[in-house]
Amino acid sequence: MKSMGKPFKIILALGVILGLNACDFLKKEGQLADVQKEVDKKSNLEYIKKDGNLLVTLNNKPVLNYRFGFMEAPKGKDSLFRRSGFIHPLWSPNGDTLSRVQPPDHIHHYGVWGPWTKTKIEGRSVDFWNLGEGQGTVQFKELKNIESNPNSLSFVARQEHLDFGATPENRVAIIEDLQLKVWDLENDARYMIDYNSKFSSPLKNGLLFEAYRYGGGIGFRAAESWTNKNSTVLTSEGKDRLTADGTNARWCIVSVESAEKSKSGILFLSHPENREHPEPMRVWPIDANGNRGDMFFEFSPIRDKDWVIESNKEYQLQYRMVVFQGELTKEEAEEYWIKFSKSK
Repeated sequence: MKSMGKPFKIILALGVILGLNACDFLKKEGQLADVQKEVDKKSNLEYIKKDGNLLVTLNNKPVLNYRFGFMEAPKGKDSLFRRSGFIHPLWSPNGDTLSRVQPPDHIHHYGVWGPWTKTKIEGRSVDFWNLGEGQGTVQFKELKNIESNPNSLSFVARQEHLDFGATPENRVAIIEDLQLKVWDLENDARYMIDYNSKFSSPLKNGLLFEAYRYGGGIGFRAAESWTNKNSTVLTSEGKDRLTADGTNARWCIVSVESAEKSKSGILFLSHPENREHPEPMRVWPIDANGNRGDMFFEFSPIRDKDWVIESNKEYQLQYRMVVFQGELTKEEAEEYWIKFSKSK
């Protein structure tokens, strides 16, 4: 197997995601060309599109998986909890899984994602976040514009917010084009992801995003190993895990230290053109989930104020994630934000 080199490593990564033995997967699929598109031979970034997953690799290592196929609800749970259109797994540069989906305490949590929570449509309450309410969901529609350059790979995923209480012609309440762009920083300890959401409502009268601590923006449910004993938070305003919730920031570092004393994490950056920037945040309290202190982070642009979404008008939210291994200082975070703030 070792002699197979790069193709086998990439297939192994996909096999892990799909829950397959890599050897069986190789035997089943035959040639790597059947599952992989190498759109720029000069790039260290490649992707595999297979069985509802779009896996991005950097230097033969998996870094991000976008799930466009449905992930079914856990066994014994309502089918309302099935979902598509989210990032999971998200890996650290050394291969640790950073994200989590369908945790027993919040089955509707899906890695890195951003559905809207308290909305009003024609006077009705519609929740696209808490799937168990049966009011709505978010589903993947189609992939567009997969592009590669020497230092980046990007694609656009069209996602639809579906209103289960609407008549068929009005069921699609929000149309979102989510652009994900992975950057090779030519640094073994860091890589970067742009998360750019453009959305509009086809509804005649639009809809209302009601002020609430959850909803939209970009949310992150950390892996089960992240607790109040090993995870930390630092915001651009100097807030920590105890004080960050409900405050506003330009950037926020969430990190964890493993049992092997290896540190990894994500620097979340909010673009200055985003609504309510510096943006309000939701950070779970240190005693969350029976005092385990599990980690949840979100930039929530509607935390403090309602947002009226007019019919057929385009809106945009831009975020950046710097995924790192080791230390990332507040001075470096500020430099990343300054560069991001000048981008369009």
